[in-house]
Amino acid sequence: MNKSVKFEDTKVNVKIILAGLWASVTLCYLYGDYFELYTPGKAWGLLEGENLLNSPLKLLTASAILAIPAAMIFLSLILKPVINRFLNIVFGIFFTLIMLFIGISSFSDWYLFYIFLAALECIITIMIVKYAWQWKKI
Repeated sequence: MNKSVKFEDTKVNVKIILAGLWASVTLCYLYGDYFELYTPGKAWGLLEGENLLNSPLKLLTASAILAIPAAMIFLSLILKPVINRFLNIVFGIFFTLIMLFIGISSFSDWYLFYIFLAALECIITIMIVKYAWQWKKI
C-alpha cells in the first residue's frame, strides 16, 4: 500500500521572504568579519591600530554601510510595496557589487572562507533583487 503524504505548503509573502534574505546575508557578513579575526596578523593589526578601519570616520562609514542590511530586515516588513521594492533592488545591487569586489580581491589561502561567504552573499543579494523585481503587481 502506497500512501503519499502531503504537507501544507503555504505561500509566503514577498515581504517575509525579503526580510529573511536580508537576515541571512547580515549573518554571513557577521560570520565573515568574525572569522577574519582568526587570520594571521589580524589580531595584531587590531591591537596596533594598523587595519582598514583605523579612524573614527572610517568606523562610522563602515557602521552606516553595514547598518543598511540589518535595517532592511525590518524595513522589508513595514514599507509600502513601491518604496520597498525600490530599496530592495537598489541595496541588493549595491551589496552584490561590494561583495563581488571583496570576493575577487580576497584570493589567498587564509581567505578562502571569505571568498566562499562573498559568493554566498552575492547569491543572496541577487535573490533579493530577483524577488523585489518580480514582486507581483495587482
